[in-house]
Amino acid sequence: MNQHSPIPTGADGVAAAFMGIEVPGSPFLNDTRIDRINSGRYEGQEIAAALHVIGSDDRVIELGAGIGLVGAVIARNARPAAQMAFEANPALIPHIEALYARNKIKSKITLRNEVLLTQPESPEYVTFHIRNSFLGSSLVQDPRRQSTPVEVPTASYDALRSRFRPSVLVMDIEGGELDFLEHADLTGLRALVIEFHPGLYGVSGMRHCKSILRDAGFRKIEDYSTRTVWACERAEDAAGT
Repeated sequence: MNQHSPIPTGADGVAAAFMGIEVPGSPFLNDTRIDRINSGRYEGQEIAAALHVIGSDDRVIELGAGIGLVGAVIARNARPAAQMAFEANPALIPHIEALYARNKIKSKITLRNEVLLTQPESPEYVTFHIRNSFLGSSLVQDPRRQSTPVEVPTASYDALRSRFRPSVLVMDIEGGELDFLEHADLTGLRALVIEFHPGLYGVSGMRHCKSILRDAGFRKIEDYSTRTVWACERAEDAAGT
């Protein structure tokens, strides 16, 4: 079954469920993805790390909402004080909204179809490359893979940081993390959960991302991190727990 085939659902329209979140059927699900959600293998490392670092006092920004499951699990189980999600792919937005509505958490998460940029001089729009699998869609163009470009509005991280005051950042943006971190002011953040994509910028790019985080005072949480997914806290916060 490919991404655009009809997805069998139950009588109530639910295709999968995980940690109290029901996932409605959508063209972005297939049999493999449904099985991964039900078994906890879909973004399982990222979810476990996020639930470990996020508490009820946190203000969370999620970059790369995907189908909405990770953010929904965070909202339902960690119950942060505030939560905002960004997703660049416009085709995903109605399905994320449907998932939020299905689970009665739409008022808990502010969803934005924008790309959050950290550069001081940012364009009003950027090109986002949509691939056959939404999981591979990215700001980074990979000449080896066919994609459809769309123009997506941007927002300033600095402006949002001063207004929203995030304490935790959850980031899975298919290679865009390198450019984000190179220009980001990480002041105010106490923890991050981030997936690296060395296939798009090389091992040296991944090492650079990790160096930026270490230089900013973040320490990897070993039990919730792998080579390509890091949960990290500022050293002083980790020492106080």
